[in-house]
Amino acid sequence: MSRPDVDTLLSDFRTDLAAASTPEALEDVRRAHTGKKSPLKLALRSLKDLAPDERKAFAQKVNETQKLVETELADARERVQAQALAAQLQAEWQDLSLPGVGVPRGAIHPVTETEREAMDVLRRLGFEVVEGPEVEGPFYNFDALNIPEHHPARDLQDTFWLNGGLLLRSHTTTVQARILEQKPELPLRVAAMGRVYRNEAVDATHLAMFHQFEGIWVDEGLTFAHLKGVLAYIARALFGEERRVRFKPKFYPYTEPSVGVDVACKVCDGEGCQACHGAGWVTILGAGMIHPKVFMQFGFDPEKVSGIAFGLGTTRMAAQRTGVTRIRGLYEPELRVLRTLQRGQ
Repeated sequence: MSRPDVDTLLSDFRTDLAAASTPEALEDVRRAHTGKKSPLKLALRSLKDLAPDERKAFAQKVNETQKLVETELADARERVQAQALAAQLQAEWQDLSLPGVGVPRGAIHPVTETEREAMDVLRRLGFEVVEGPEVEGPFYNFDALNIPEHHPARDLQDTFWLNGGLLLRSHTTTVQARILEQKPELPLRVAAMGRVYRNEAVDATHLAMFHQFEGIWVDEGLTFAHLKGVLAYIARALFGEERRVRFKPKFYPYTEPSVGVDVACKVCDGEGCQACHGAGWVTILGAGMIHPKVFMQFGFDPEKVSGIAFGLGTTRMAAQRTGVTRIRGLYEPELRVLRTLQRGQ
């Protein structure tokens, strides 16, 4: 049997290696020239057919050639990988110095912003935030607040009643009742905010769901003067010192005496006050001294303890602060309105 020409095998390997330009082609060359059935492996098996004095020199040359093949394969692998990476980078290259696609910037919703600012104002007066459920029982929504069974607020056309005698709270004053039930230590200054629900016709200034902000201050020696001072401070802190504020008598079953607070309409021109439909004033909150019957309901002595309570119409306040003429627009997913409000912030 003739001895294989190792130099020819190396030349054939280098020819195949030079033609391999991808990792896959390089792997084919490796298997063809270093695998179990490769020419170099077969050359080693032919040692038994050589003369004893030729075997050593031939085996040494085959081993040296095999090491050379492995070294050149490793070098070629690095070269091909570098070329593949360069090709990928070229294909995926992007100029990061170019301006990107602008993402529309969001903004805090006016109702949320109004709630946060109102709470910031109350914190200066020592109030803290408490929470209560939106699904309530009639005791906390009506009975505990001196609202009798014959009161029209309990009718189906005014309140959303649920199965099991429950209802959707019609005011955040329910939280006031829950706090007083716990008989906390005085002085007590707490505020609650959130959604409330009333079964009424929806128009430009009324919604079946809106937001309120409730606050109570209970202590010994509080008077109507404290109430007016707190309300005037809240109104001017939220709407500005230059905004006119007025008080007017009101009736609420859970306060006595009761008062409403109006602020001058924001959007007024020669054709009238658009944001409050020509009235010139808009009511932002109702308040009063906590009714003695409410105190007695929870075991407080109205001869020793007095308190002030106030509820802010957060939705209406947000509309006034932003100049929205239809409060329904604050809750509708209307991008034109929301973008306008965003630019105003």
